[in-house]
Amino acid sequence: MSDDNKVEEDMAPDSEKASEPEPISFAEFLESTPPSSMTKISKISSRPDMIDYLLTPQIQLHCSSDACNGARFYRHAEETQQFFQGDGYQNFFLIYVCSNCRMRAKTYSIKAKVSDIDNSGTCIKYGEIPVFGPQTSSKLIKLIGEDRDIFLKGRRCENQGLGVGAFGYYRRVVENQKDRILDRVIEVSKKLAAPEVHIRTLEAAKNETQFSKSLKSVKDAIPQTLMINGHNPLTLLHSALSDGLHDRTDEHCLEIASSVRVVLGELSEKLAQAMKDEAEVKHALSKLMNIKKTTNPR
Repeated sequence: MSDDNKVEEDMAPDSEKASEPEPISFAEFLESTPPSSMTKISKISSRPDMIDYLLTPQIQLHCSSDACNGARFYRHAEETQQFFQGDGYQNFFLIYVCSNCRMRAKTYSIKAKVSDIDNSGTCIKYGEIPVFGPQTSSKLIKLIGEDRDIFLKGRRCENQGLGVGAFGYYRRVVENQKDRILDRVIEVSKKLAAPEVHIRTLEAAKNETQFSKSLKSVKDAIPQTLMINGHNPLTLLHSALSDGLHDRTDEHCLEIASSVRVVLGELSEKLAQAMKDEAEVKHALSKLMNIKKTTNPR
């Protein structure tokens, strides 16, 4: 460290020093740090023969292959180790492959610097493929239909902290797919033998062209099984999306956008579960009726 840098560090306020985040492991950085975040790494290299080799620890990611469809260990795919040259930042490409199915890969583009004192360092992601972020459930993708790409654009904005962009994309998805979402709610309502007045209210909401009025009108019409902690998810979406972008900070829009995504995801899970439960009940009744016929022949 130069004398100027050391003096600058020594003169920094105690509150600023205390607010600095603790270093994390390189595996945690690859798994859970979004792109464009400068991050301190507790150990980024190994140093045999006085050469700093970049660590390539195994990491745990979601694997979307049919053989896995869950969290799996990924390991570095390259046989040769990459090493640091000089004292400054260096660019690296890392390719990881699922250890279970060997079908899915994750590619990282990073910039890293190793400390000349120990094996710690500093790292930033340029990007990664597939893109950073939790796996979007197949149920949610099915619910939003042809607006999948728009939703994923919103997801990328959310991952990068772009609140206005995320809010705008998510709002567009819900507005575009209002009829599709209501169709699924009506389908579940009929399966559960909901009151006819509720079904008529939902169908009228589907025919309503004004988005805000449509969602607001179904406040008391959806089945209890679709409620989220006692709240109507369509009413929650209406409240969030009616908030608008005017005079709102990017941070506020990011919070609202994240909430919209979570509510949409939970609604998709509840819709799928309700249909599954109904199918299981029908199957069970069919089995019991067949047993009754065979045990009580005419």
